[in-house]
Amino acid sequence: MIPRASPTHAATPSFALDQADTEALLARFLRYVRIDTRSDDTSDTSPSTPGQWDLLRLLSGELDAMGLDDVQLDEQHGYVYATLAANLPSAPTVGFVAHVDTYHATPGANVKPQVLRDWDGNDITLPGDPTQVVRVAETPQLASCVGHTLVTSDGTTLLGADDKAGIAIIVTMLEWYTRHPEVPHGRVRVAFTPDEEIGRGAQHFDVAGFGAVAAYTIDGSVLGELENETFSADAGTVTFIGADIHPGIAKDRMKSAVRAAAHLIGLLPTDHLPETTEGRESFLHPFDLHAEVGRATLKLLVRAFTEAGLREREADLERAVRQTRETFLGVDVQLDLKPSYRNMRQVLDAHPRVVDLARDAIRMAGLAPVEHAIRGGTDGSQLSYMGLPTPNLFDGALNYHGVKEVVSVQWMAKSCEVVRALAWLWGQEREA
Repeated sequence: MIPRASPTHAATPSFALDQADTEALLARFLRYVRIDTRSDDTSDTSPSTPGQWDLLRLLSGELDAMGLDDVQLDEQHGYVYATLAANLPSAPTVGFVAHVDTYHATPGANVKPQVLRDWDGNDITLPGDPTQVVRVAETPQLASCVGHTLVTSDGTTLLGADDKAGIAIIVTMLEWYTRHPEVPHGRVRVAFTPDEEIGRGAQHFDVAGFGAVAAYTIDGSVLGELENETFSADAGTVTFIGADIHPGIAKDRMKSAVRAAAHLIGLLPTDHLPETTEGRESFLHPFDLHAEVGRATLKLLVRAFTEAGLREREADLERAVRQTRETFLGVDVQLDLKPSYRNMRQVLDAHPRVVDLARDAIRMAGLAPVEHAIRGGTDGSQLSYMGLPTPNLFDGALNYHGVKEVVSVQWMAKSCEVVRALAWLWGQEREA
């Protein structure tokens, strides 16, 4: 049950990170990003890749060494859970969540992080591939990071701040509370999940065992960001079965699944693609194509903020499938649509205190909350519908999923300050 607002009016501690804590945060982050944890949507295992186990086991060991309670590594599905015991037993339990996997479609092995201290504000040429340049004009949020310590990859891989920055922030918060038992707080639960990037992060999450009334994913981006609304999402797969034969005798006999797939992609409305939309506009995204003459498979993302928007985009896809069947009469074209997650706003609006406390924590860190809808999803999208209201907070990283990913250590430190404050604020609440 979500608690009522009934603060104890305890003196407010300082949650700002000192230099030692900031360096420890950076060191953790650098340690985590060197582990290749890309997920794989073609795998049926959980986690989908062995590298995720490497980080999960590392984290389990770190939390255990820190003296946390109930440290559990789910050996079947690949989740790490742990508890920071309450020193205010009457307070409700709050959770913090981050995911260990990184985006699968960008190289992620042998990450070589580059640390730029006291960044001068100029464009950043990445040393492993000098053609890759983090340009301030393309990433305008960086303009406020002059003088910060920035971390990038060397340009040949992603960095992995999505979401290893979030992991480092949560672990640093926990370590601080173990060193400061005088700071009052309720029971704090943490979870590190696998396979968020392929939509499976909450698939085997033990909400009942987690035992929190609310949680926060640390998986956002820019300073002060608070996200309480996401896309609703479905996934589409179109399978094309053609007929292959030697091209020298192919007249009236070859039925090309390759050409049929290309034709269907060309029928998708160009004003509803990721590269032509923004804000609350919906899209269809053909993101993966494996094609030979005899068989092709096309995967698409369907994204909209409303159920009506999803239906509109799916109607576009169904229309393209019908027209492709009519044009390529010898090719069998089949569409499979599956739900992925739904807009968390529908749940969070029923629990306003969860978002209000996040706003308060951001303000306590001297920031203004930056609230907007995510053109994407987080584990919180599914967790909210599983009974755990879970908005999303910033981790300080930019340019997710690409080799130009960059994170400000000072922004990470601010996120950690917010999370420390949020744990304390929940300690001031009382069960309803």
